[in-house]
Amino acid sequence: MSKKSRKKSSKTPSGIATGKKKTPTKRATTQTKSAKTQRTPASKSTGTVAKAGSHKAASKQLNSSKSASAPAKAKPALTEGQKAPAFRLPRDGGDVVSLADYAGRKLVLFFYPRADTPGCTREAVDFTRLAGAFSAAGTALLGISADPLRAQEKFRDKHGLGMPLVSDEKHEMLEAYGAWGEKSMYGKSFLGVLRTTILLGADGKVARVWRNVRVDGHADEVLEAARSL
Repeated sequence: MSKKSRKKSSKTPSGIATGKKKTPTKRATTQTKSAKTQRTPASKSTGTVAKAGSHKAASKQLNSSKSASAPAKAKPALTEGQKAPAFRLPRDGGDVVSLADYAGRKLVLFFYPRADTPGCTREAVDFTRLAGAFSAAGTALLGISADPLRAQEKFRDKHGLGMPLVSDEKHEMLEAYGAWGEKSMYGKSFLGVLRTTILLGADGKVARVWRNVRVDGHADEVLEAARSL
């Protein structure tokens, strides 16, 4: 065999084999790159979908809070001269109290946001301090909040409060007397107890209404109003 034929025969097989080995490697590399390219947008789109979902969830919460506050806004406020709405609710000690229990007597209903908080404590202590004077004026006292009975009883015992404390966890009485509605704190809106006091006459009608109550001197002002009836 000549030298030329040897060179041709050795080059041809090796060239073919080399070409077959290199081609799949390039294709695999290309496929890997394309796969990476496809995966990258997918991860970004997933993040975008997640963000969009969170925005939708937030908007749903906002809409639900707005819809929840709508009934409280739409409900007409209780005004002087109206007949007091009836109620029957549990009170501290496990008993039940109702409007009918105070028929023929004047009655002060003071609605406070939360038991054993600073403002609510001062208000309840002030009414307790004047309980004897209210009794002399033929006027009973009731404190009402959305706290459970256990919290009301701890509040009573801790500060020696001298009037029944009513638990309205379902907000039925609170809404009926206009003491439940939209509040705001630190830029956030929410529904809660509005500090309100209502004086009922012996005829069972609303004699006076105090809304957005400021605690200092409030109990003394209510006592003067009860004496004047």
